[in-house]
Amino acid sequence: MKPGDTLMKHYLQFKDFRAEEYAYLFERARIIKSRFKNYEKYQPLADRTLAMIFEKASTRTRVSFEAGMYQMGGSVVHLTTGDSQLGRAEPIEDSARVISRMVDIVMIRTYEQTKIERFAAHSRVPVINGLTNEFHPCQILADLFTYLEHRAPVGARGYDLDSLKGKVVTWVGDGNNMANTWLQAAEILGFTVHVSTPGGYEVDPAVAGISQRDCYKVFKDPLEACRGAHLVTTDVWTSMGYEAENEARIKAFADWCVDADMMAVAQPDALFMHCLPAHRGEEVTAEVIDGPQSVVWDEAENRMHVQKALMEYLLLGRIG
Repeated sequence: MKPGDTLMKHYLQFKDFRAEEYAYLFERARIIKSRFKNYEKYQPLADRTLAMIFEKASTRTRVSFEAGMYQMGGSVVHLTTGDSQLGRAEPIEDSARVISRMVDIVMIRTYEQTKIERFAAHSRVPVINGLTNEFHPCQILADLFTYLEHRAPVGARGYDLDSLKGKVVTWVGDGNNMANTWLQAAEILGFTVHVSTPGGYEVDPAVAGISQRDCYKVFKDPLEACRGAHLVTTDVWTSMGYEAENEARIKAFADWCVDADMMAVAQPDALFMHCLPAHRGEEVTAEVIDGPQSVVWDEAENRMHVQKALMEYLLLGRIG
């Protein structure tokens, strides 16, 4: 570990790491991805075990963490509330004490952020947030890496994070865990988020956990929010756990569908991202998500590469 690094870290929200740690992670992700693409065996996590705990169902989170851990030489234990004591009466604190004595690292995908914080507080090993109602740090980690991969030069020390300063990311849709995490990333890395949500679905800076209000701007009109943006991104209108609100949300969000007109007022080389799964014709048109500015498939694949770098960092510290 280098000076300033603690003996054990958790990754529960984006602001858990400093800007220099992100610079390191993005460079490690670039190297690890290059090795993967060149079929170079790289297994620094041999004999290490990842426990994946799912209270919310998943496709990309499960495949990216499981495949990534195996590629790094480790093994995986998959748990859900249906096949463990997690869905019964055992306190989270007790589950954390037991599970963390048997594995080397834990990823949790759950509902309330307080659950993962309670688990981490009683864990003997690093804990990663695979998604909560409030935050989705691994997704924004992948999104930023994807943007750098497409738009930032690679220097002697990897991607220049200063290239993010002054950039505009437009968030169109629900003020949800993704929006909250984008705000944290903007505060740490120096870019600006344009946020446009329907009334009643705004971001709450207190929930997002940010102190600088100048890292984001609010727009009533999503088209104006996209004007001059370098990246436009969105998510489903109804996130997991809010299904009972689906009908009301479809009505409220009708004007918050990212379409060709919105992309046309962004920068000419603006990228489009979506964390997936996507509902074409709702939060985004097929023309946009399947169009030339969309990088959603690179974005999805990069979940695996950044998470490999993240697990390596949490378990081994800085390499080299």
